[in-house]
Amino acid sequence: MVRTEISLFLKNVPGELGRLTSLLSDAGINIDALTIQDASDYVKGLFKARGKSLKRIASAASYNSMRKDSAEYALIRFLVDKTDETIDLLSRNEFIFDIMPVIAVQLENKPGILAAMASKFGEEGININYVYGSVSSPDEKCLFVFCPEDIDLAAKIFADSV
Repeated sequence: MVRTEISLFLKNVPGELGRLTSLLSDAGINIDALTIQDASDYVKGLFKARGKSLKRIASAASYNSMRKDSAEYALIRFLVDKTDETIDLLSRNEFIFDIMPVIAVQLENKPGILAAMASKFGEEGININYVYGSVSSPDEKCLFVFCPEDIDLAAKIFADSV
């Protein structure tokens, strides 16, 4: 199923994740999936992509400054049960965020299921930009979030899987 992922930069200091998640909790918003990474990894990926395309949008000094500054932030990507309310809440509280469509799939928790899903993307010529998932117990389904380059094609192909 196509869902809306929220990505935001959060100051990489003690208490910030608690502040964000408490804000969501107080509003009755449940987090369905979450991944956090040092924002400098994300920025380095952007530099690498820019290098391949040879399209610079800033000087080398600006890139070095951005890389240094990005270490002070974490990149958080998450899915929630009340997307519109969350976007409203984040806006009112002046968070810097973006939204994008992703494919969220509940998979059986058995060896080879994720491999089959990832292979299907490859067979259809769809590149996966990133994926994250969770498992709550061996007997329950896993929730995996895929960010494919072509969301429309992925949604059509995986309509039966989601």
